[in-house]
Amino acid sequence: MLEIEVKARAGHQRVKELLAGMGANFIGVQHHCDTYFNAPHRDFANTDEALRIRSVDGRSVMTYKGKKLDTVSKTREEFETEVDGGNARSILLALGFYESGVVKKTREVFKYGNMTICLDKVGSLGEFIEVEITAESDIELHSKHIFSFMEKLGIGEEDSIRTSYLEMVLEQAIEK
Repeated sequence: MLEIEVKARAGHQRVKELLAGMGANFIGVQHHCDTYFNAPHRDFANTDEALRIRSVDGRSVMTYKGKKLDTVSKTREEFETEVDGGNARSILLALGFYESGVVKKTREVFKYGNMTICLDKVGSLGEFIEVEITAESDIELHSKHIFSFMEKLGIGEEDSIRTSYLEMVLEQAIEK
């Protein structure tokens, strides 16, 4: 499956008001702790891949994200499976993988049609919106659909951010 995703900075209060006016369904609030790992045999930062264990309310999921597949969105092939977070971490470390960073965020999730809308508050980075569609193909068609939806929220394609939260957090740490 492909995760066709667009991210941008967005003030949550205004976006929530617009989503309510559109009839988007509020799903709930989640607290994420994402631990990212790098491989001993290749540097995921150079290959544009990601491997993480996400812990949400006592549940852990391991996710591998492949390279970005286009130049405007964050579309990637994605595989994930539920795991015992502590054991999965121990296995990765035993195999020579190492932690490359941790991202903590609060996520408010909404559904609108075939889209999942996430309003993320990421530590000192601020407020973001991520809109995603999961599909098997048609990256360009789904990306256009997402950007059209985001225009209704006052967010243009030029506002799109392809940088991951992990990259932002690591960059912020270097600047300090």
